[in-house]
Amino acid sequence: MPNFNYTMTILDGKKTSDDLKNEIAADVKAMKARGEKVPHLAAVLVGTDGASLTYVGSKVRSCERIGFESTLIKLPEETTEDELLNQIEALNNNPEIDGYIVQLPLPKHIDEQKVLLAVDPDKDVDGFHPTNFGKMAQDMPVFIPATPFGIMELLKRYNVPTEGKHTVVIGRSHIVGRPMSILMSQKGNPGNSTVTLAHSRTQNLKEITLQADIIITALGVPEFLKADMVKEGVTVIDVGITRVDDASRERGYRLTGDVDFEAVSKKAKFITPVPGGVGPMTIAMLLKNTLLARARHKELQS
Repeated sequence: MPNFNYTMTILDGKKTSDDLKNEIAADVKAMKARGEKVPHLAAVLVGTDGASLTYVGSKVRSCERIGFESTLIKLPEETTEDELLNQIEALNNNPEIDGYIVQLPLPKHIDEQKVLLAVDPDKDVDGFHPTNFGKMAQDMPVFIPATPFGIMELLKRYNVPTEGKHTVVIGRSHIVGRPMSILMSQKGNPGNSTVTLAHSRTQNLKEITLQADIIITALGVPEFLKADMVKEGVTVIDVGITRVDDASRERGYRLTGDVDFEAVSKKAKFITPVPGGVGPMTIAMLLKNTLLARARHKELQS
């Protein structure tokens, strides 16, 4: 058996996101000392989806921790599309709000695309607006969607080599897969890699993943990526997170990613855990985008 001289490194999203929050908190402290307005993030939540409530609650707590202003707008499940659009218009026109997010998914009777298009691109700290997506694709300064932004930050902080590498992205969503394929192929570090974007219609996926130096998987299929699908020394970024029933756990379930972590980690040089990998980075980068939004608005006002 070949002897690979490396130790496996876990890309610790929890620690990295804490580092980032501390850095942002220091920036906010300096802003306050200069008598400047601190960043203000708002979140709009329609209905009572459990996961959304947890996620938005975590965002609000993070804002408090780093010294941001935050506003949570909770609307009932039966809120009409027009009522939501009016709320968005009010946020667009409110000079106190630097950035805001509309928590997805929205109730079935509301057109998600119509809502996302109504968000002012200059306040779209989720980076979902087509204007921001287009700017990202053209290497212009912009809000990068928080999850891909978080992955890029992890790769950068752990000095994961990406230049000239073959990156395989599994999943083509507008939120993770598609932006990752663009970012990893761009000039810069991390970046400069050759990208294959695979999805549910891809044939011979195993042949493709076995060639990959870096695999970023965002499928939402528990333990889909097995050890026999990766080569030695691979970097694996696991974006998936699924609740799997597990009677042995007190909660009755466990959280698992798209990767068979136990087996794949034995072959990987770098790998993200689930939970504690990409997830915590998403909130940290949302805060980073809000800080960038505040700086941009300050520039426009001066």
